[in-house]
Amino acid sequence: MIMVTRTAIPTRMIDALRLMAWLSPGYPVGAYAYSHGLEGAVEAGDIVDEASLAAWLADVLELGSGRNDLILAAHAHGAALAGDAAALADLNDLALALAPSRELHLETSQQGRSFLEATVAAWPNPALARLAEALPGPVAYPVAVGLAAGAHGMALTPVLAAFGLAFLQNLVSAALRCAPIGQSAGTRVLAALTPRVVTLAAGTPELTLDDLGSATLALDLGSFRHETQYSRIFRS
Repeated sequence: MIMVTRTAIPTRMIDALRLMAWLSPGYPVGAYAYSHGLEGAVEAGDIVDEASLAAWLADVLELGSGRNDLILAAHAHGAALAGDAAALADLNDLALALAPSRELHLETSQQGRSFLEATVAAWPNPALARLAEALPGPVAYPVAVGLAAGAHGMALTPVLAAFGLAFLQNLVSAALRCAPIGQSAGTRVLAALTPRVVTLAAGTPELTLDDLGSATLALDLGSFRHETQYSRIFRS
């Protein structure tokens, strides 16, 4: 008879697998329906090849909503660890107010609500369930992810890095569908930007809410134009 012994699975491995599940394309948040302004940038001629895609994504990551979302997720994580439902509600109001257009507000709030509901149902946790009750309406996506990770006691920096990479992965996927970019080029862009995600994630825990801000006006204005764009395949 062969005896099979069960060994303890390291917590960091469980957390890594949980992150992979939460941020995978198959998680039911509807991320595939949004391009975060990328479709508008393609229509305007701002993204025409691999180099322009990489430059556009780098700006969005480091100077725009990518950076802001990591800051918001970090503060949601901290509030969840402290069990501070009031702070989470205030943070969520701020995060929703930062969306510069109707479409970008829909993008973050729809994904956030879907993420929170799916995670509460599939990854039950008393702290998560209690804190989720403090956010009965629209929920910003980074707040939902930070809340869930904090409620599960997950280490902050890996969560931020994974969230940042997933943000870029979704935009590269959108580029493959609406820009003259092939899969090999998209993969190269993602690989080139991954070190930037790591650097941004490592420095984010030191940032405060006063550090929120963006300098991606072309994306914001393009999002307004996208609302009336004649032919489009994405909701933002």
